[in-house]
Amino acid sequence: MTRQCILIVEDDEAIRRGIVDALAFEGYSTLEAADGERGLEMAIGTECDLLLLDLVLPGRDGLDILREVRAARPTLPVIILTARGEESDRVSGLRLGADDYVVKPFSVKELLARVLAVLRRSPERPSDVHFVPVPDGTADLSRREVRFEDGERRELSEREAELLRYFAANPERTISREEILSRVWRLNPQGVETRTIDMHVARLREKLRDDPADPQVILTVRGKGYMLAPSCAGGPTP
Repeated sequence: MTRQCILIVEDDEAIRRGIVDALAFEGYSTLEAADGERGLEMAIGTECDLLLLDLVLPGRDGLDILREVRAARPTLPVIILTARGEESDRVSGLRLGADDYVVKPFSVKELLARVLAVLRRSPERPSDVHFVPVPDGTADLSRREVRFEDGERRELSEREAELLRYFAANPERTISREEILSRVWRLNPQGVETRTIDMHVARLREKLRDDPADPQVILTVRGKGYMLAPSCAGGPTP
């Protein structure tokens, strides 16, 4: 079985070495970078399964790196490592797409537990779904468009493509509005109005020619959320 690879971007050599040793002892393979520029290059260009990212780095700020990583590799799990204790910094990281954060100083046991938890969740991420069959057409998520057999094409917004990708990556499973807010919007669903999810689903259905009165693509599970119809399970190729 291939070992999962974790990239550590941390400028403090002692902390970085301690993390590398702890992860290696647990059976992970590791990559490391000591500055922001190299860290960003490796995060985008290497086959790592998880990024451990310090916020304060020479060369590039950790939040800037996170923003670019999310644009280039939206499904790569990221845990922020930071000495900053302010809530605003943690919130900024989570809103930019970080999966979790650990505040320094942290114990090795805490870090390893968070790494394991994030990696366990990562199979939910829609990493390899590029095409979703819909009635009389195909949604191309890489190009963010729906192509119909009659020649019409409809453009999907980035959010609509992400939403459809998440549905397709979790076929035949009811997905709650709260889960969508957490996993697609990357927001803490507590206290957030979930009506926005219904509005996005309505617009997505319209672009997919999915009749809201009798939907064939995105099904409503009353009182629970939404589910992609089994006949529309996505895949890596058309």
